[in-house]
Amino acid sequence: PSVEVRTAVRIGRQASEGIIEAVAEIGADLVIFGWGGPPRNEARRAVFSTTIDEVAREAPCDIAVVKQRGLGVVESILGPVRGGPNAELAVSLATDLARGFRAELVVLHVVPPGGGLEAIERERTALAALVKRAARGVSVRDLVVEAPTVRGAILAEAANHQLVVVGASAQPTGLGSGRRLFGRLAETVASRAKATVMVVRTRQPVTPHTFVDLRADEASLPAADEAIEAGQSLPSIVDRWFAENTFHASEFRNLRSLVELKERNGLTVSVGLPTLNEEKTIGLVIRRIRDALMDRVPLVDELLVIDSASTDRTVEIARELGVPVRQHDEILPELGSYPGKGEALWKSLYELRGDIVVWVDTDIRNIQPRFVYGLLGPLLREPRIQYVKGFYHRPLKSGGAWQPEEGGRVTELTARPLINLFFPQLSGVIQPLAGEYAGRRELLESVPFFTGYAVEFGLLVDVMDRVGLSGIGQVDLERRIHRNQSLIDLSRMSFVILKAAITKLEERQQIELLTEMGETMKQIRVEETRFSLDIREVGDEIRPPMSSIPAYRARRAELRS
Repeated sequence: PSVEVRTAVRIGRQASEGIIEAVAEIGADLVIFGWGGPPRNEARRAVFSTTIDEVAREAPCDIAVVKQRGLGVVESILGPVRGGPNAELAVSLATDLARGFRAELVVLHVVPPGGGLEAIERERTALAALVKRAARGVSVRDLVVEAPTVRGAILAEAANHQLVVVGASAQPTGLGSGRRLFGRLAETVASRAKATVMVVRTRQPVTPHTFVDLRADEASLPAADEAIEAGQSLPSIVDRWFAENTFHASEFRNLRSLVELKERNGLTVSVGLPTLNEEKTIGLVIRRIRDALMDRVPLVDELLVIDSASTDRTVEIARELGVPVRQHDEILPELGSYPGKGEALWKSLYELRGDIVVWVDTDIRNIQPRFVYGLLGPLLREPRIQYVKGFYHRPLKSGGAWQPEEGGRVTELTARPLINLFFPQLSGVIQPLAGEYAGRRELLESVPFFTGYAVEFGLLVDVMDRVGLSGIGQVDLERRIHRNQSLIDLSRMSFVILKAAITKLEERQQIELLTEMGETMKQIRVEETRFSLDIREVGDEIRPPMSSIPAYRARRAELRS
């Protein structure tokens, strides 16, 4: 009786578009869907339904999906807690529902078997603190159980309750799959539990470890977090990071909301465009970014081309479009100059003014504004995230036809094996060599830069050492079409990245793996029926953190004054 109910009718081609528009118009905080369950005798193309999935991707508010199985008297509500960005919303809604139904709330946490009594007691203490915080006049009971699978434990316990409220795990089962919206666990619980199930997915910024944050005061968080993480295996840490720190560009398409976040936090955004003979694409890249993110909404404050001595019309086109151009060998000339993209990016930090710096490659043929706002979204919405990498589908053109998912050959054949072997914490990063990434200035100026091909690899390793895995995010930018390089060029790139990995291992382990690494690479060249050796000098120098350069510190002080 105390709840006001209003109705609205819309006409549109797609239900999801009408719902998203209504959410924006009335400023809704939560959208609740009823779900009839998976279709029978039909291939699954959506997690819940096309409409629900589309709204979950686009709506700038919280989402709840209810699988109704008849709800009479509700005496007990189950709230499984696994941590992650949706746990806080799940606990909040479960508590309010328990109050409304005058029901008991059981908060469940599942631990793997074999951890011992000490590990179980540690989890029970943490869960008890969460329960105490969540109680707010509601009867809440904590429950820690050992089980080989989280899914099995939740389904077994759900049989004892009338309502289950579970946060979406957001654990993807494959790239390009809509399942990344809710995760396999939440979907399975909603499909198989005998009780009514509510799956919730938040759009609000939350801390990296919500389970930790809810159970203790701010001052005790680091120790509590360390205690929990100490009991996790590396695969579970990477899986958790993948679930919590992987985003989709569409989550951030509400550009005015991003502008509001930027202005509220007093931040400025710079976009740097490294170029070397990109006359075919530089004009499109500039227009797409400037028109959508500077002219229509003031999301980007500065756009700068950092050129590396292009011999085509790249510089002329950029200047005709009103974008300033700097040659990287003319920046900080007293420090000399090296060829390579990494050198251009390092020197661009001196020229760019923004608190957040975004770098976008300029050979992209299908450039869209999402390549920028997708990278900015996590940095503006999630204060914990310091560095964001893009990832995408990368088709390869071969024989006049596009081959899906055949691009990124150096990534799959060199970078990913190296990372899995020697830097396994980063094994969840989908495209470690992606040329589209963004970071906070305080971080970028504090790490060294390789001057050439290895810049992306080196930054990723050094950023992890600096801010930890939880400070790194990755964003699905959907699809990227660009100029593919020859096998000879890719071989040189692999050589440089392998050398960079060895360098980083030596730095981190304080050991010498190779007494002398060659600067030259001998490549086999085939000319008709004849083989020959092509000797190339290949290698990256390392630039120190920009914050260690006196001229840079002086410039930053001047800009602040």
